[in-house]
Amino acid sequence: MKSLRHAVALLVPALIAMLGTAAAFLVFAIARRVVTPSPRAADTEILAVDTGAQTIELSRTPDTELPGRYGLFTTGTHGYVKLGAVLSADATRVRRKLLTQIESGAKIDRAAGFSGWYYSSPSELHLPWENVLIGSPAGPCPAWMFPAESSTWVIQVHGRGVTRAECLRAVPVFHALGMPNLVVSYRNDGEAPRSKGGSYALGASEWRDVDAAISYALRHGATRVLLMGWSMGGAIALQTAVSSAHRESIAGLVLDSPVVDWRNVLRFQAREEGIRDPFPALAMNALSSPLTARLSGSEFVISFDKLDMVARADELTVPILVLHSEDDGFVPADASHALAEARPDLVTMPTFTGARHTKIWNYDQIGWTSAITDWMAANGFTASE
Repeated sequence: MKSLRHAVALLVPALIAMLGTAAAFLVFAIARRVVTPSPRAADTEILAVDTGAQTIELSRTPDTELPGRYGLFTTGTHGYVKLGAVLSADATRVRRKLLTQIESGAKIDRAAGFSGWYYSSPSELHLPWENVLIGSPAGPCPAWMFPAESSTWVIQVHGRGVTRAECLRAVPVFHALGMPNLVVSYRNDGEAPRSKGGSYALGASEWRDVDAAISYALRHGATRVLLMGWSMGGAIALQTAVSSAHRESIAGLVLDSPVVDWRNVLRFQAREEGIRDPFPALAMNALSSPLTARLSGSEFVISFDKLDMVARADELTVPILVLHSEDDGFVPADASHALAEARPDLVTMPTFTGARHTKIWNYDQIGWTSAITDWMAANGFTASE
């Protein structure tokens, strides 16, 4: 099998050459998009703001029509505003309650980015916290520390193209259980140091920064840790669980909308954009080949086999809670289900629908919180431990 993969990797440049210049450009463009950090995209449009009624109208999308509490990245007077309930909707627009006060005369540009973050800074949680720096192989990585009495710490890892503020939603539930929270950054995420090439490794190198966070926790009073990963942060947490020098201190994983198998995710996202095989497969092979990885924008060769945690399920040893909406729309739940089927002895996966990607907390906060607290109780993760 190894020799076959090697042969395929060697054929990639020849195959790309056969496809022609335009096709080669597409293959490398796809590959670069996978590993290149990019700013948050504007995915909706602000159509109207009523400062008297404190409501906002947005173009209707599968995200903007979701019930619950969300956030909106904007430009102008406000950089981020909080959104409440859907008040009305038609075929093209959604009107929602504003939870951030917008004064008359405020300037807000039309382009905006819909977000499940809700909280944008740790001070909004009204809990004790401090800034800390974690020395990792990449350099000093900033983190937020929320202290509590337990010696079981929760280390939270954010997803691709966002920052650690994504994780703040989960801090109160763990804090209420007496667990300290360490909300970390990692190389090339815009807050932690940039690596020489500045590209994502999809978890293959970022896990080392999380491993450094585990070391930090153990030096500061932790006896064991739970890792919580969001989206690509789930891939990073899984890689940490099978690669860390501190594996014996990792007691469990909580994964929200996780990437479990990158091949599955990248094929899905390519199909959503109308890109069909063989282009996604060739892009992944280009990233996997020593001959073409650099041309594809990657600092290192990326082994998609090593990132496939369904195939490596037998290496997992701790309880895992997977929170994944069936209609995710960005990271399909198929690989999460496959992991649950491969390791029913370890994986708990309650059913969620309607919440899309990393928005279960926003859509069903009670159900999301209960899933975590029930799993924690069932596995004996208490403040006394």
